Amino acid sequence: MNIRQNICPKCGGPSEGGLCNRCKAAAVEWITHDARVPCVQCPTCGSLKHQNTWSDCALDREKLIEEIALNSIHVHEDVHALSVEIRHHDPSPNRTSVRVNVQGKIYGVPVEKDVNVLILWSREQCDRCSRYAGGYYAGTIQLRAEGRKPDEYERNSAVDIAHRVEDEVQRHGERLSFVTDIEENKDGMDIIISSHNLGELVSKALTKELGGKITRHPKLIGEKNGKQVYRITYLVRLPKYQKGDVFENNGRYYEIRGTEGNLVQYFDLMDGSTKISKDEPEGRKIGNVADSEHSTVIYINGDTAAILDPKTYENIEVIIYPWHEIYAGDRVRFLRDPSNERIIFVG
Repeated sequence: MNIRQNICPKCGGPSEGGLCNRCKAAAVEWITHDARVPCVQCPTCGSLKHQNTWSDCALDREKLIEEIALNSIHVHEDVHALSVEIRHHDPSPNRTSVRVNVQGKIYGVPVEKDVNVLILWSREQCDRCSRYAGGYYAGTIQLRAEGRKPDEYERNSAVDIAHRVEDEVQRHGERLSFVTDIEENKDGMDIIISSHNLGELVSKALTKELGGKITRHPKLIGEKNGKQVYRITYLVRLPKYQKGDVFENNGRYYEIRGTEGNLVQYFDLMDGSTKISKDEPEGRKIGNVADSEHSTVIYINGDTAAILDPKTYENIEVIIYPWHEIYAGDRVRFLRDPSNERIIFVG
């Protein structure tokens, strides 16, 4: 290798070939930045607007300022060992002045620069909050029950399910899917939703966890961009029986253990067997295990257990079946059949 190849043609310093690293670093514009950055934010939910698209923002103000400032800085791809230090202050309510100190190495040469970025804040209500404030809705989920009104547990569960599904679809990017309102009425509950997809998902989740069936009733309300627009009523009808209900049919007693869709699982309180049926069982409801009474077994005599009646404080004898594992001194739960005052042990 000759002398000409080992000398930088610009500064005359040593070089492995062509410009030395210091001259190459000086010739490269290693950092540029946007001096003014507009930021449109929803004052209600904090979402950010990029061009014409809104997106959720989970950052607090400090982190958001840092992210905006860093995104406004553009560093050459050959810069390594990059470090930044950010300081900011608010000269006015709608302005944030950010000073960013940037250090790194390019071609092995240390470089450093201070850049100033001015964030211009503006407030605008986002698409979701605008719809929510205007009471926008695309459908209604009517929660009803066969031959009864959904009880408090079912209504509370429905509210939890609706909001859980709402959170899930919004995490997956469906910003415009939300629960507009929830109203209780004499027949049950109405869950008002902003999108058909949310209506489908909430309805299916309700029947999966509470049982029942879904029927859909679309109604044409107009056209948008040449397409017909429908509002859909989702009728979710819960079963006549719910989990824990005990009913009598042809002298036998059964406890509902669960419902899912069209399937009902019930337990035979006489032989201890479990049955699953596509059809809702028929019979006369005598109560729910949640309302059962408690007592103590005084003694066991063959297939009979004596317990202390908590109402009369008298001993009463109750038939026990082979599936029962009951011993003297045990605490037991039972229901009374109001038609004959028969005592029925429950699980």
